[in-house]
Amino acid sequence: MSRVRVHNFAISLDGFATGEGQSLDAPFGHAGHRLHQWFFETRAFRTMQGKTGCGSTGVDDAVARTWSAGIGAEIMGRYKFGPQRGPWENHEWTGWWGPNPPFHTPVFVLTHHPRPSLEMEGGTTFHFIDATPEEALRQAREAAGHLDVRIGGGPSTVRRFLAADLIDHLHVVIVPIILGRGERLWDGLEGLEERFQIESVTTPGGVTHMTFTRP
Repeated sequence: MSRVRVHNFAISLDGFATGEGQSLDAPFGHAGHRLHQWFFETRAFRTMQGKTGCGSTGVDDAVARTWSAGIGAEIMGRYKFGPQRGPWENHEWTGWWGPNPPFHTPVFVLTHHPRPSLEMEGGTTFHFIDATPEEALRQAREAAGHLDVRIGGGPSTVRRFLAADLIDHLHVVIVPIILGRGERLWDGLEGLEERFQIESVTTPGGVTHMTFTRP
């Protein structure tokens, strides 16, 4: 059976995966870009932006680029797709990533307010579903064929899939900042480490990559 994976999921030293006050102009609230600056400097990120041949090529880049290998579908929470709350008022909004999102697979957006699927350039199609983690994973696996399914975030979505014991590989990046407020990843997950084999490496940029892999 295909694996369920989380990659490049950044959290602060105090466990917050996003800041407070998300808006159209601030996808990560008061955290700004501080949680992801390590990623923005890698060649993997620059390549996603169409800027080939530039960016760092060290350990951060090597770990970051495993994000896409073998992925056939993604599941994400609604607030990774956009900042709107409640019933959809603006169907013109097509996500944070422009006309050609970096996913290039079916993407299942968890929401209590389903809407018609949205087909984008480059092979990305957003499907908006009201489903439990188990049902969302069933649909994503069907769409992915023999490939793996990525849980893309945000923190409440990753936490729900961890609580349901549905994740096989979790890559968390601990960034040396203190956010103080926002949404935490680990709440309610006491004893999580007992399910996984854990490895970590700290890079010259100061971040620590931790991988939790099901034995």
